[in-house]
Amino acid sequence: MHWIKNKWVRLPYLTLLYGFALYGMVLTATYFAVKFKVSNDAGMVDENNRYFTEMSGKYNQSFKIDTNNVKIERYEVLKLIQLMNNYYPVNASYILNTWINHRDDTLCLKMVDAVNLRLFKKHDAYKQAYQKLKSSIQQEGSSNGLSVFDWMNVSEWKDFKVAAVKDKAYIDSAARVAGVESRMIVCCLVGEQIRLFNSLREAYKSYISPAKVLVLENHLSYGVTGIKVETAKKIEAYLKDKKSPFYLGEKYEKALAHNPKSKYSLPGNNIIQRLVQGKNHYYSYLYAALFLKEITKQWERAGYPIENRPEILASLFNLGFARSKPKPNPAVGGSSFRVTNTNYTFGALAFEFYYSGELEKEFPFTKDPFID
Repeated sequence: MHWIKNKWVRLPYLTLLYGFALYGMVLTATYFAVKFKVSNDAGMVDENNRYFTEMSGKYNQSFKIDTNNVKIERYEVLKLIQLMNNYYPVNASYILNTWINHRDDTLCLKMVDAVNLRLFKKHDAYKQAYQKLKSSIQQEGSSNGLSVFDWMNVSEWKDFKVAAVKDKAYIDSAARVAGVESRMIVCCLVGEQIRLFNSLREAYKSYISPAKVLVLENHLSYGVTGIKVETAKKIEAYLKDKKSPFYLGEKYEKALAHNPKSKYSLPGNNIIQRLVQGKNHYYSYLYAALFLKEITKQWERAGYPIENRPEILASLFNLGFARSKPKPNPAVGGSSFRVTNTNYTFGALAFEFYYSGELEKEFPFTKDPFID
């Protein structure tokens, strides 16, 4: 080993020796660092983590399936894209293309939020414009899913709709016999039932609402449409009185007679018994329909047709024959009652229902509400 004493040999030799030793130590240390996860990066929480968390909560499953806000979301998406286009048209175009291709409003709202994460920091003017737009959308959109008609927003209305649809066969049958549009008959039903919402609130809560049935009156007024006995007697009398202005013609003289071929018609002619049938409400609707028909005929003969005035017909239905006096400018009225924050008259509520579109599938509009 005398050659190691030569410095020209010794220096390169020792450099290589210690170099390999050091390299081996590095490899060994790296092995154990990986094995025992010493080298793992502890990581960091993104400064926008709270924003991401809020977005996750905002677009949860209930948001995706909430059909009440579909129109509001679509309106919001398009308005926000329009706003973004004023600042970053490239990003706005990407979002718009996605909306056109997928029509997924929630997805596009998430895309807007992704852009906002950066854009809010870059442009205070955009952030202020965005917040102002969001505020106006919330005010304009009525995103609570309520109707402008207060009577449609009360819980009893949902129960009423179920109960009315259950009676569709009776209503339609009475409509065919009387030659009166089903929807016009339902106007009278709606007015009478909603009028009772407040006065019979406890009964609604304990029986009517759970069972999804209509109020069956049995004192002074009878049946689900609230027919008074004296009114029913007049309806019957006018069917046969050829000299009466309410007379409908021979075709209708036996409209209230028992028809064995009809599964809804019942034998006997006791008015109260006919009207207070627990499940068969056919006569409640038939008497109401014939009243409307007779009133219409009276006004037609006087030269003041009202067949397309559900608000006048319902008002007179509520007030009775004695208040039916044909004239050029009839007034809407009848019993007054309150629904949540709105005061209604019988006729005004009938008008709102008739033209609201509610139950239109079951009780559609027809070209001629009264036919002979």
